Amino acid sequence: MSRLNDHFRGAARVLGFVALVLGVGAVFALIEPRFLSHASLSGIARHMAANGLAALGLTFVVIVRKFDLSIAGIAAFAAMSMGALIAAGLPLWAAIMGGLALGAVLGAISGIAISYFELPDIVTTIAVGSICGGLAFLYTGGRSIFQNFFQSGITDLNDARLLGLGVSLWILLAVYAAAWFVMSRTRTGMAFYATGENPVAAHFSGIATRRFVALAYVLCALCTVLAVLLILAESGNAETNKGANLMMPAYAGVFLGAAVMGGTSVVATFGGILLITMLLDGFALMGVPYYYSDGVVSLILLGGVIAFSDSLREWITGLGLLRPRAARKSENRA
Repeated sequence: MSRLNDHFRGAARVLGFVALVLGVGAVFALIEPRFLSHASLSGIARHMAANGLAALGLTFVVIVRKFDLSIAGIAAFAAMSMGALIAAGLPLWAAIMGGLALGAVLGAISGIAISYFELPDIVTTIAVGSICGGLAFLYTGGRSIFQNFFQSGITDLNDARLLGLGVSLWILLAVYAAAWFVMSRTRTGMAFYATGENPVAAHFSGIATRRFVALAYVLCALCTVLAVLLILAESGNAETNKGANLMMPAYAGVFLGAAVMGGTSVVATFGGILLITMLLDGFALMGVPYYYSDGVVSLILLGGVIAFSDSLREWITGLGLLRPRAARKSENRA
């Protein structure tokens, strides 16, 4: 019976979220009819691909109850590194592999420092991100890199289409599908969740919790590299500010999805980042200044954090608002 109730609650959350997305889309369409145009929807799909990959990587870190504030710095360093490899005449696949290898190393540095040496996650990732942001300037002193970009074929990741959809969106869907399978259908996914829920119990049950925390940071960095790769494909050049706007939508998408869906998951993040991207693109289409749209995203992030906060949930439970109805009735009768 309880499992059936869980299914009903899950279905209600999904239907509620779908209604929310449709409502947001309808409001933007009424205010700005171009919102539902093919060009606008294609832009939402492209931006969602980059934001969604960054948010997916962050999802692994949040599941193990950690934070990663190095996303912008890693994105900048990876962007300039891949740009330098492309400008040097290396094949596109080699530049991508080089960027992924760099991301894996940077993620491992943060993950090992936090999990094995027990350094604070916020301070550590701020330091790693700041160092990476500085290293991004070593290639050109801050100038953009554009040599060989069009010859390399990287722009095809933004322009090419498959079955009517952009390649970048297919990449997003493929990565999310693989992540969903791992997190929902394998023991590895169960180990990630167990590490975040109760690391002590997970450790004594035989789960290498430190290894999974470190792996979460590696996966976050790898997804960040893939996200900035799509940004390079869209812009056609590499600059030190590439990926600077990835972190806020990523956090907002993860926590908004968790608040709406009742917990952090791959599906919840996908829904959250869809809604965040719709908001950002809708505001941009309406000509709303970026500082206002960023403010709205920040408010959404704050709301998601508050709704997903364990302390808030405990406080509400203490007031009796989250107790089962039957329990409240029995207390009132007493």
